[in-house]
Amino acid sequence: MNGAQSLLRTLVDAGVDVCFTNPGTSEMHFVAALDGVPELRGVLGLAEGVVTGAADGYARIAGTPAATLLHLGPGLGNGLANLHNARRACTPIVNVVGDHATYHKAYDAPLESDIEAVAGSLNGWVRRSEHPADVGADAAAAVAAAMDTPGRIATLILPADVSWGESGVAVDPVPPRTPRATPDATLDAVAEVLRSGEPAALLIGGGACRERGLLATSRIANATGARTLVETFPARLERGTGLPAIDRLGYLAEQAAYQLDGVKHLILAGARSPATFFAYPDKPSDLVPEGAQVHTLADREHDVAAALEAVAERVAADAKPTLSPARPPAVPSGELTPQNWVEVIGALLPEGAIIADEANTSGLLLPAATANSPRHDILTLTGGAIGQGMPVATGAAIAAPGRPVINLEADGSAMYTLSALWTQARENLDVTTVILNNNAYAILRMEMQRVGADLSGPTAKSLLDLSSPEMDFVKMSEGMGVPATRATTCEELAEQFARAVAEPGPHLIDAAVPPLL
Repeated sequence: MNGAQSLLRTLVDAGVDVCFTNPGTSEMHFVAALDGVPELRGVLGLAEGVVTGAADGYARIAGTPAATLLHLGPGLGNGLANLHNARRACTPIVNVVGDHATYHKAYDAPLESDIEAVAGSLNGWVRRSEHPADVGADAAAAVAAAMDTPGRIATLILPADVSWGESGVAVDPVPPRTPRATPDATLDAVAEVLRSGEPAALLIGGGACRERGLLATSRIANATGARTLVETFPARLERGTGLPAIDRLGYLAEQAAYQLDGVKHLILAGARSPATFFAYPDKPSDLVPEGAQVHTLADREHDVAAALEAVAERVAADAKPTLSPARPPAVPSGELTPQNWVEVIGALLPEGAIIADEANTSGLLLPAATANSPRHDILTLTGGAIGQGMPVATGAAIAAPGRPVINLEADGSAMYTLSALWTQARENLDVTTVILNNNAYAILRMEMQRVGADLSGPTAKSLLDLSSPEMDFVKMSEGMGVPATRATTCEELAEQFARAVAEPGPHLIDAAVPPLL
């Protein structure tokens, strides 16, 4: 058994059964070893951002890590944006990054780089295997590190000669750490705050955004009058019929300030203390209302749902949660607008759907339109690095082959990782992509106004305009093997969306939605 074979066998024994890959010469022994370990599914991405984003989407749904196989430092660097999003989502991922053979590094070959420095920027676990006999143990440690609560990115650097060298040994899995329990004293203190009668808000994130946490949060709110909010960009949020509909904290500072106005106590459960996404002239960065106290019930290393349930038993023992009724919107009619396209999705969303949401400004009204749709999961842009939606949808579809995946994608963001469509076609994944095509970087138009920059000049305007030339997503999609259509009205979008969801395999709809701004 060589080092690569021991790596694959150890990964499979630890529960890793998918590897998203864009390999190079230094990883060829890993690729060759895949034929001897059929339990590990290899999925090819044409760009590293697709590989890393797909691993993120897979793990958000599966709850267990996928592996990535990346080519030296430049390959890791190419995948860094979606690894940044995964880091913010606390997604467990095991990166395997090939490197030059140990004796070759002294020659400073063109692809030589400081892989540890690049991987270190992810604030995760990093190790370099030094000998074929070490690889199995290093791989087991990497999986355990990735699975440590709340989840993180583990990067194992595998030199080529360590990969091809003999004396590899497969190693049994290493149990990850279990989530910490919130101390009783903290539970009691938060319960006392909620009983005080002073205005309080409960901001939830991480594991609290699943059914258990949502139900407990709603019970607490109904018993105490506390406001409830979900973090702005949750990694995975369960929504729809039969679950509490809890609003997300607004992206715009003005929205968040309105939602938190008058709050004297802000209780955090799996969420960070809120701050604006960017600095704005003459505006505060901290969104906590002046004079309000911040209380941490549970951070992401805790069992957040259990902490919320324990508080609910203290302050809301007899309270019931408020559940969303089955009342999706009606299908609208007429030309597509930023206001009505979301109603088409809300009206026709299938049961058990997974939404990969990178609609950006076009999707501001999506939460309201889908609150009473059939139960579904939504995966959001956790780290703000665009180009996530298509890869995340790809990984989610592999993690849950029996569930329809809906990718709501802004046109500018789509171009970052468009080749994910090729992987969807190759793997015959059940992904329906809806491109929100407004021919603009509308989010940047909004941000330029908010920072006080002058938009009137022709150069500034041209840099935020995507209409010259117009992008033909139907042709681009068909060129990668994904059938595509174009919709300009609600009726066309409804007919095309319903058909795409009903048919197996990937589909794309180019929806002509004008910009919100």
